[in-house]
Amino acid sequence: MEQEILEGIRLFNTQHYFEAHEALEAVWLKATGDRKTFLHGLIQVAAAFHHYTRGNGAGFRSLLEKGCSKLEPFGTEFEGIDLASLMLQLQPWREHLRQPSHRAPPAPQPSPLSPLPPPLPLPKIRWINPPERD
Repeated sequence: MEQEILEGIRLFNTQHYFEAHEALEAVWLKATGDRKTFLHGLIQVAAAFHHYTRGNGAGFRSLLEKGCSKLEPFGTEFEGIDLASLMLQLQPWREHLRQPSHRAPPAPQPSPLSPLPPPLPLPKIRWINPPERD
């Protein structure tokens, strides 16, 4: 497992979505076939949540759907990543966005004293079997 993928997932799970996107993109650029499609899906989900944190509802909605559409064909697991768990966590966000009267939930406003929780739990990428670092 490439260091950039491990780092990208760590960054995603700590809500550093732009940095996660960048780390995963370094591997995606060299990937081929299913792996390229899978990584593109993860990148789009990371970019979606970056847009969410910046208050860009249209970018969030578009990239979340595109990323999920790329990940769905891979089933429950790919390269040790628990896709079933990730897709289950993303489902409430997608359902919220599909309601005609709803836009992206308001982004949390960062504050060192009292951060506001997001309206829905932020997703985490989980491993089926945690990989060993190279």
